[in-house]
Amino acid sequence: MSHSLPQRKLGQNITVSAMGYGAMGLSEFYGDMDTAHARTMMHKVIDSGVTLIDTADMYGRGENEKLIGAVLKTLPASVRAQLTIATKCGIDRNNTSGYNRSINNHPEYIKQCCDDSLARLGIEQIDLFYIHRLDPNAAIEDTMQTLAELVQAGKIAHVGLCEVSAPVLQRAHAVHPVDVVQTEYSLWTRHIEDDSVLPLLKELNIGLVPYSPLGRGFLTGKIQNKNELAENDFRRTNPRFQDDNLEHNKRLLQALEPMTVKYNCTMGQIALAWLLAQWEHIVPIPGTKSEKYLNENNQACQLKLDTADIQTLNELKNHINIQGERYTPEGMKGIF
Repeated sequence: MSHSLPQRKLGQNITVSAMGYGAMGLSEFYGDMDTAHARTMMHKVIDSGVTLIDTADMYGRGENEKLIGAVLKTLPASVRAQLTIATKCGIDRNNTSGYNRSINNHPEYIKQCCDDSLARLGIEQIDLFYIHRLDPNAAIEDTMQTLAELVQAGKIAHVGLCEVSAPVLQRAHAVHPVDVVQTEYSLWTRHIEDDSVLPLLKELNIGLVPYSPLGRGFLTGKIQNKNELAENDFRRTNPRFQDDNLEHNKRLLQALEPMTVKYNCTMGQIALAWLLAQWEHIVPIPGTKSEKYLNENNQACQLKLDTADIQTLNELKNHINIQGERYTPEGMKGIF
């Protein structure tokens, strides 16, 4: 690990780099990726000073965890000790094709997924274990009790929930402490500000990990048309990237342009710096296949927006109504 980044606390007990890394795109969803290049990219991520590595058992149907596990085996113990490896379970893609899936929070399924993730990652304990999506047919109290048992067994160190509503989070936290919540949060996805989740996180001192902090690449300003994307890039079917929606949503980018000149930075850096300014216990996890964009994302940790510009960005949601759902109906399963 040749470089270091500013550190942040996720909740009370987890200290990580202020910028994390979402590894999903190294295995699936954003076009093809060569395995050798993916391993090289993971080494560059770690060398850059990023210490929060995010994966899930569904990414590449386990291949993403295997990739990270293979990289972990090559690291000196001193470097591995600095990393926080986060993975997830709860989305079942067994016996399905394409992006089809079901949500499963059955206790035995969670326990089996945990064991399988430990094996693929080649580690004895998962630093942060999330429930990826919440099963409407499972009581959150039962799910949390299962996670508590995994903590007691030493298989996981910290507990996280993804895409959870404020009422359910309160119920969950009453059974066992929730350390981190992961949800989509960015300049074009701001529901957690309005549905009481963000205020509750602050009240309970639960860390927040925003995924897709760059709006799946939209907030970089580099995506002009969905047809530019690879044939197997899931954004081709994402509602927000469809022609009319995409053109409408570009109004958000127009608001960022003057700030890129003022701060001599990119749109993506503005978007990440804005997120970091929302709360001291927020750690975004942008993903990229490029060392150039990895470094660009990390540099956003040093970008300090002035109060007036933060307020301008805060108010964008009152003037620009983003068009399109976050996912297709299939992808919206388990999102409350």
